[in-house]
Amino acid sequence: MSTESDTPKKLSLVVFSGTYEKVHYALVMASAALASGREVTLFFTMDASRALFAPSGWRHLRTEVDGATATSIDLSYSTRGIGTFEELLSACASLNAKFMICEMGLRALGLENQAKREELAIETGGVVTFLNDAKQNGEMLFI
Repeated sequence: MSTESDTPKKLSLVVFSGTYEKVHYALVMASAALASGREVTLFFTMDASRALFAPSGWRHLRTEVDGATATSIDLSYSTRGIGTFEELLSACASLNAKFMICEMGLRALGLENQAKREELAIETGGVVTFLNDAKQNGEMLFI
């Protein structure tokens, strides 16, 4: 059984996968960590960066289910009582998650001028910035 003193104070997530299901689950983990009092930084890179594009780039993420779209899976989740992409993103923002988008990842895909969601405070930075943001007593996950 863990005690409060050995519980990590921060969760830093590298969101790399460009599939709807994995980005959705990163938001599930982030919102749960925030709700339990941890700080969270979400570092979106490569294809996952598209999830933060305006107006709702996540709808264009590929999926792991043949024939399904991000929108159809999101609707399916909603009918099953699972938080939608927009609900989770909004929860993370309202609970003060830090959103970062990788400058190198954007450049690698030729997307550096793509409009990002204005309702989110998204910081563009590199891996060094992300690593400096991570706490010594935190956890880091790669999705």
